[in-house]
Amino acid sequence: MPVKTRRATDEENPGYATMKTAASSVEAPPRRRPEAVIAVAQLLGTSLWFSANGAGPDLAAAWDVSASHIGWLTGAVQAGFIAGTLLLAVFGLADRYPASRVFALSTVLGAVFNGFFALAAHGLGEAMAYRFLVGLSLAGIYPLGMKLIVSWEPGRTGMALAQLVAMLTLGTALPHLLRELGTGLPWQSVVLASSVLALAGGLLILKLGDGPYLPARRSADARKQQAPPARPNVMSAFKVRKFRAAAWGYFGHMWELYAFWTVVPVLAARTDLASFFPFVGIPGISFAIIAVGALGCILGGSLTRRYGSAPVALGALFMSGLAGGMFALFWHDLPPVAIAVLLLVWGASVVADSPQFSALSARACPPEIVGSALAIQNSIGFAITVVSIALTTSVLERIGLDATWILVPGPVIGLLGYVLTARSIRD
Repeated sequence: MPVKTRRATDEENPGYATMKTAASSVEAPPRRRPEAVIAVAQLLGTSLWFSANGAGPDLAAAWDVSASHIGWLTGAVQAGFIAGTLLLAVFGLADRYPASRVFALSTVLGAVFNGFFALAAHGLGEAMAYRFLVGLSLAGIYPLGMKLIVSWEPGRTGMALAQLVAMLTLGTALPHLLRELGTGLPWQSVVLASSVLALAGGLLILKLGDGPYLPARRSADARKQQAPPARPNVMSAFKVRKFRAAAWGYFGHMWELYAFWTVVPVLAARTDLASFFPFVGIPGISFAIIAVGALGCILGGSLTRRYGSAPVALGALFMSGLAGGMFALFWHDLPPVAIAVLLLVWGASVVADSPQFSALSARACPPEIVGSALAIQNSIGFAITVVSIALTTSVLERIGLDATWILVPGPVIGLLGYVLTARSIRD
């Protein structure tokens, strides 16, 4: 009896056969490692996301605001992203137009709005408006990057999306590194550097184009001659229990992830890590804690070849919840080295589950709405982050690092939601 490989298991999803058939008539493109191109472009494009956080201390001093107010800038980006992904999902824009063009246009818009934030914002109100528009633009970068991965690598989405989210993680950490390397530079220079990187990412995707493994878009003449086929409503994806189980895990993970990333500089500053590692400043420490998540993603993606996406996602979610709980319990008493190790473990595991939950969702939903389904999942997930970021930064300002307890319920709810929903599938 032939041995069934993991690759074959990855391809077992409702739409894979359709995608493969649709692509069979397309001439195979030259091997350009498209997943690597998409991952690098994602790294460059998503550097816009936290470009303000790398300049957080300078902004707080210039505008005479607190650390919690800087958290509002992140919340503004999340709100813009939510609005953008809702537009993509409700109007089907993520599936109606070529993903590569939407991605490239979004990087241009994001770079421009980020530039306005750096050069034209003179207070928190204006800054939040520009950061909202940056978030609106990012809605065309992150979920469309995932759709591009599915269009090029439908049979290995776990590993390919792990590379993509690893680049998202590095893009998130990049402003902190830019700040560490350019300590003497004005904060505006650090923010503008993110705009330049985003434009480069859009150019890479524009040159790559869309992959062949999605249902082909009909020509304009065909659309005039034929009635449009019935198109599933995007919310119908939630009727699929496997999609719903993955969404539960994803939503729990999102409660923790972006709030953790937002407060990492505060955690580093208030645990005396900078005094213990005097050769690295707070931005450098923050970069290391966030960027190690890229290694977590790659390790998790490698493990999917043997164990599959679900065990890896659940294992990472459990590890991040455990690390968060241990930090909240013991940060007062642990020596700096132990705190550094704990934060690195937390940083590695907190994002490693993200690509695997997205891979599970992409495999479960109909291929003709994969872009919209991922967009609506992102939209709900990022709406959760707005609440968790606001709550965490506000409480942290009042009671200090004990506020990290707020992050722990996310992994718990995500694990319970996934397990209970998956059990109902078996029953």
